[in-house]
Amino acid sequence: MKLTLLRHGETEGSQKNLYYGAADIPALPKSLEALQQKALTGVYPTAEHYYVSGMTRTIQTLRAIYGDVAYTVLPGLREMDFGDFEMRSYDQLKDDPAFQHWMTDSEHLPCPNGESAPQTTARNLKAMETVLAEDSDAVCVIHGGGLAG
Repeated sequence: MKLTLLRHGETEGSQKNLYYGAADIPALPKSLEALQQKALTGVYPTAEHYYVSGMTRTIQTLRAIYGDVAYTVLPGLREMDFGDFEMRSYDQLKDDPAFQHWMTDSEHLPCPNGESAPQTTARNLKAMETVLAEDSDAVCVIHGGGLAG
């Protein structure tokens, strides 16, 4: 079995250094075009099964690289839910007492109305059990803060 993990294409959220994971924002058109061009070189491995988190950006990335292939949505592969911090930058959050508290141990504390990194990892690993159970070559288009991070 060969397992390939690919991070979705660049988004406006990543360009603006926003905390985002649960927000269903798309990949940027220029990023998708670059992925399509790179795919023409044959650099990306093919597989028997393709998986995405279900977020728009992962589906767009899969399509840009592989075209109209069948895929399975595994919501457990989604990025961390930053809760109250979603779609906000460090500069917007730095004076927020809840953010300051979270930053004291962001590896373990949950975001207010969101998740912690350990919760996200556990959810991601549980979803990967489905992929691994197939015991065949697989490509997963996922998120930078999750298993591909």
